[in-house]
Amino acid sequence: MRLNILIVPGDGIGAEVTAAAVEVLQSAARRFGHELLLSEGLIGGAAIQKTGSPLPAETLEKAMKAGATLLGAVGAPEFDSLPPEKRPEKGLLGIRKALQVYANLRPVKMWPALIGSSPLKSEIVAGTDLVIVRELTGGLYYGQPRGLDGDRATNTMSYTRGEIERVARKAFELARGRRKRVTSVDKSNVLENSQLWRKVVSEVSRDYPEVELDHLLVDTCAMQLVLNPRRFDVIVTENMFGDILSDEAAVLAGSIGMLPSASLGDGRGFYEPVHGSAPDIAGRNKANPFGAIGSAAAMLEYSFGLAKEARAIEDAMGRVLASGIATADLNPARAATTSEVAKAVCEALAGAGAAA
Repeated sequence: MRLNILIVPGDGIGAEVTAAAVEVLQSAARRFGHELLLSEGLIGGAAIQKTGSPLPAETLEKAMKAGATLLGAVGAPEFDSLPPEKRPEKGLLGIRKALQVYANLRPVKMWPALIGSSPLKSEIVAGTDLVIVRELTGGLYYGQPRGLDGDRATNTMSYTRGEIERVARKAFELARGRRKRVTSVDKSNVLENSQLWRKVVSEVSRDYPEVELDHLLVDTCAMQLVLNPRRFDVIVTENMFGDILSDEAAVLAGSIGMLPSASLGDGRGFYEPVHGSAPDIAGRNKANPFGAIGSAAAMLEYSFGLAKEARAIEDAMGRVLASGIATADLNPARAATTSEVAKAVCEALAGAGAAA
């Protein structure tokens, strides 16, 4: 099978983690007999430096032609003083909107080998396996009007019934193949926007009678994530709440560097690790590539229908973690480099193929 993939390294550690993910994709392609057609594009600060725009038209054109896009990270401190519409993050928001990827899946799994890496007690995090489904193209990040006018700033949280319904259906369909439970998160005791959210999600749930639905306020959900994470299967929520909760959930996995994500719509997929650009360690071969590698595995499954290949990559990741090979955020006493982790995953993947 030919896999047409756009690689967008972005800023900071993005280049290092995407290079690691590409190595693993190449190893998987060799093992399973696929052909990779890779192209590369600019986004974020790297794009601003070369083109003046955080999302050049050429990158967007390549993304529209590719079967899927893999991003590294976006953001650089030298651009922090720019107005919002000119900052690197505007490129990320723009490409998500253009690709119409409205559902962001963020799986959070406690790998057995990493139980000691979480700051939470082992008995709390053991067995954690949940997915946060974050609405990605609406809410405060896109709502109009918005702007900064002297001493007054305005942002608008806006959702339509259709926007809520389509992401809710993604969550219920995902739960069907898991433990059949959806938790919808809102702030309906304060926000009219959330009142519509709760109403529409409840209505959608009637089409999925085999899936249990409960509702939580976002502050309660934030507390329960660190008190009883095993209660959750699939969490569905709006854009800003999902952004915050998924970063909080990083403590359950031991490091934010472990978290992959898949952004899906009704067509092309967009994949990225949850972490940021980490400029303090950029270029030092220290970044954790597991989130990017996991994102590449998700890409194979969701965009190309290659579930067996995705499971093979995840199994290889598990074997590497069990062996103790990990970057400093997970194993400071015996820290491996980014490239050493990528090499180990490739060897585990190839070795499993030979054994099979």
